[in-house]
Formats: sequence, C-alpha cells, structure tokens
Amino acid sequence: MAYEVLARKWRPQQFADVVGQNHVTQTLQNAITANRIAHAYLFVGPRGTGKTSLARLFAKALNCKTGPTITPCDVCDSCREITSGTSLDVQEIDGASNNSVEQVRELRDNVKFAPTHGKYKIYIIDEVHMLSTAAFNALLKTLEEPPAHVKFFFATTEAHKVLPTIVSRCQRFDLRRIPVALIIERLNLIANEEKVSLDSDAALAIARGAEGGLRDAESALDQLIAFRGETITETDVLAVFGLVSRQTLELLATAILKGDVGEIVRTIAELDAGGKDMQRLVLELLDHFRTLLVYLCVPEAAPTLDVIAPQVESLKQQAQLADPDRLMRIAEVLSQAEDRMRYSLSRRTLVETSLIRCARATTVSVDDLMKRLEVLSQSVGGGEIVSSPAIARVDSVRETPPPAYAPRAQAPAPRATVSPVPKPSPVLAPAKSELDALTAQWRDQIVERVKREVALAGVALLDAKPLLVEQNRVVIGFDPQFARKLEQIKIPTYHAAVHKIMVQFLKRPVNVECVLMTGEESADVPADHTVDKGAGSAPHSKTRQEWHQEPVVRKTLEFFNGSIVDIRE
Repeated sequence: MAYEVLARKWRPQQFADVVGQNHVTQTLQNAITANRIAHAYLFVGPRGTGKTSLARLFAKALNCKTGPTITPCDVCDSCREITSGTSLDVQEIDGASNNSVEQVRELRDNVKFAPTHGKYKIYIIDEVHMLSTAAFNALLKTLEEPPAHVKFFFATTEAHKVLPTIVSRCQRFDLRRIPVALIIERLNLIANEEKVSLDSDAALAIARGAEGGLRDAESALDQLIAFRGETITETDVLAVFGLVSRQTLELLATAILKGDVGEIVRTIAELDAGGKDMQRLVLELLDHFRTLLVYLCVPEAAPTLDVIAPQVESLKQQAQLADPDRLMRIAEVLSQAEDRMRYSLSRRTLVETSLIRCARATTVSVDDLMKRLEVLSQSVGGGEIVSSPAIARVDSVRETPPPAYAPRAQAPAPRATVSPVPKPSPVLAPAKSELDALTAQWRDQIVERVKREVALAGVALLDAKPLLVEQNRVVIGFDPQFARKLEQIKIPTYHAAVHKIMVQFLKRPVNVECVLMTGEESADVPADHTVDKGAGSAPHSKTRQEWHQEPVVRKTLEFFNGSIVDIRE
C-alpha cells in the first residue's frame, strides 16, 4: 500500500475531530439537526485551518446513507467515495485552474441533473477568489436560486477578493488560527499513534513554526520523522526549520529588558552562525513582547494568552523588568525593523542595531517629568517653574537602561524644556512698530515664506532674529555659535530670497544686512548705527554659557545627564 502523508491520513472524518473551530462545527451540526441547510456556504480562514476539510465533512454528513446526520457512518459507499475523492455527487473544483467563464457556464449547465447516489449534488470550489469577474457573474443567478438538490461550498484564504454579490448569497464562516496548545495536543496524539517519541519542547517549536495552521504542523512532523526516525527533540526541529528555541528567545528578551547589550550581541552572533532566520526572529520577539504587554496591562487575560505553563513563568519574571510605555516603544522599533528587513543588505546588522535600540530606549511620562522638574526647582530655591519667551531646550534623550520597573519610571524623557526668566541685556533701539511686527511674525511668516522660496535659506533663518528696521535698512543678527548659518545666508541665491520676502513684508525697497551678534552688544553692526542700552529695550537671549550658570538648568542637566543643544526665543 502506498504511503499516505500525515496531513491526509489524519484529516478529520467526524465533526469531533476538527481542531480549534468549535464555533463552525457547532453551527453546522445544529443546521443539520434542525434541517436548516442553506444552499451555499463560504469558509474563510488562513491556510491549514480546516476549510476544505470542513467542506468535505459537511458533504459527507449530507450524503451519508443514514443522513443528513451529524455523525457520518464512514462505511457506506457514499462516505467512502467522498473520503477518497471519487464521488460523482461531490465535485471538488480548484478555483485557481478552473477560473474562466466557460468552465463556470459548463458547471451551471450540469447543476440541473439529479445526483447519482446521494441526496445532494455538491460543488466544493477551493480558492474561489481566483475566479474571474466574468466567472463570478455567470455563477450569480445559479448561486441565488439553485435546484433543491444542489449545494455550493466555497473555500478561500482571501475573502476580500470575492465579489460582495457572491458573499451576500452565502452563509459565511470565518475559521480561526488554531491555538498553540491545541496544535501540541494534536501532535502528541499523532506521535503516540505513529509510535514516535516527541518531547514537549519539540512539539512547542513545531506549533510555533506552524503559525496557527494544523496542516503545516502535521507536514513538519512528517518531515522530522523522515529526518530523525522515532525520536524527535527540540534540537532537531530547530536545525531543520531554522527556528530559535523558546529558552533562547526568552533569554534574549530578558537581555533587552535589562539593557545587557553584550548578551544581545553574543546571542545574535550565535544565531546568525547557526543559520537562523533573522526575520523570523524579529517576528517572534515582536509577538513575545506583545504577549508580555497584554500580561502586564491585563493580568486577568493571562489564561486567554496563546502560551503554555513554562512561558507563563517567564512572563511573570520579565514583567518585573518592564513597564507598558517601554514595551510599546520596543514593539515600535521591532515593527520598523521588520518592515526594513526585506530591503536590508545585512539582516544581522539591522537586527543587532534594532535590539540595541530596544535595550537602550527608555520612556517617561510628561506628568512624571513635570513633577520631577518641580522638585528640582524647589531644591534650588527657585519656586515654581515659570514661562518665558526664551526657552532653553535640553537634550535629555539618553538611551540608557533603567535598573528595573518601578511604579514611576526613573528614566529620561525626550526633549525636556526648562523656562527660567532671562536677565535683560542691552539691545538695539529699533523703529519699534516695524521691528516688533517683524519679530512677532518672524517664524510663522518670514521664515516660512523664505522656506517656500529656498528651503535651506529658511532653515538658516531659524537661528537668527531681526535687530533693526530703518527706512531702507534691515539688520538680521546671528548668534556666534551659528556663524556657519550666516555664511550660508550670504550665498547669493539665499540672500536674494531673504531680500525678496523683506521687501514684500515691509512694502518698500530695503537693504538686508546679516551680521554676528557679540556678547555684550546685540549685534556687530556698522559704526553709524545707534545702540540704545537704556530701559525699554527688548530682552536678548542668553548665551549657552549663561544658561549653564542658571541653577535650575544646571540641576536639570545633571539630573538627566543631558546637554543644551539649542536655544530658542
């Protein structure tokens, strides 16, 4: 007798044999019992979850000699012919290779003939979404009002490609991915019947690799039996399919949460040397952290997670090292890495850098940050933190690992802002109305309009400010630390764009001068310009050194191990 592969040998022959689709089998059995059998059914779901098997089983239940029945006898001629695929009354059609309108018209002409032996003439069309639009349209009328002896069973993995007019004429059943625990249970049953020793970690590895498809798991077990014989271990599964062991995956996740970059690099090097699939590793890590996030945020949902007992123990330990915000950040980084994987020349490098980012990335809520800044302000006797037009932006993004999760995350936050009140400094005495108007609309109007003319010129103006507006003269000042921006703005094309916008704004011809500001003066302008150092002058931004001397800013920098990267007014 010819060898029969496990996926065919162990195909369900009774409704009770179907794994993980109780919502479908229960409905079909109730329909048979109540004699409420529709004329068309659509089975939708991922590969290997039982769509075609359910269609065959349902056909057998309807055409069994004792049927319609929820327990086909499997011994009558009709049952045996349907099981072997030789029944004249049950025709299984591949939608991918029989998708033309002519073939559907032939089917439509044949439905009027009565069944040969059974009660119904049944058409099972697999991958029905592959039918052409013309073929679907040719089937519509027959599908809506078929003869009483005809039933249609459709199966597809891509329901969105089936015409809505077809779906509306069917009873639709959505099959689910089969949980890991049920796949393991089925694999152990098959292994016992086939006299094969399958250890628990090996069964878990096969179930993980199957991604919810029982047929894939059975085919993998068949391949492993051919590879190793009667004894199958986790090492065999990992070697054949390039998977990563559960223990290694959990150790890598723990290293990420602890910020152990050395362990991450060593583990990735070992996995790469072992020929493991880096993209599959990223996907499994993403799924692991998603499971950990659900476990941490919704502890009562733990029994519904698709994990086994040893994995639950690992989740308990890792939950002590993580917080929800950090896990969401890790998931975001892994998702980006998976998207970029297909375009990467070195997958190992991409995985290493992404996991290091995960290990070093930390988050803190805005509320926590403000409370801690308030404490800092009070500790230096500064009272409340007040708002000011001048803001020192502190770069506190430091991707360093926190020691462990606490109710309040002790980690830096991106771009904290501190607003001490600056001391007035001597500035130019401008023509107040025009200079004030120019200053007030500098970013929203002037800079944005220059950007539309020459983008880089507008970027350079972000680090400048207007100092003087006279009848035919405008002076723009740059802080010495942005001297290279001044050199950029002197490029003829850039300068012409600035001049054009100034003329449009002031509505008269002017000359635009760009100069460097000095420490005590507001601008290094020609000698004929009058400098008013008296009261009423506009406040001038402090230098970086002056901001460093502010007690609140200095404390903040020390607390976050940060530095001032920019000063904006």
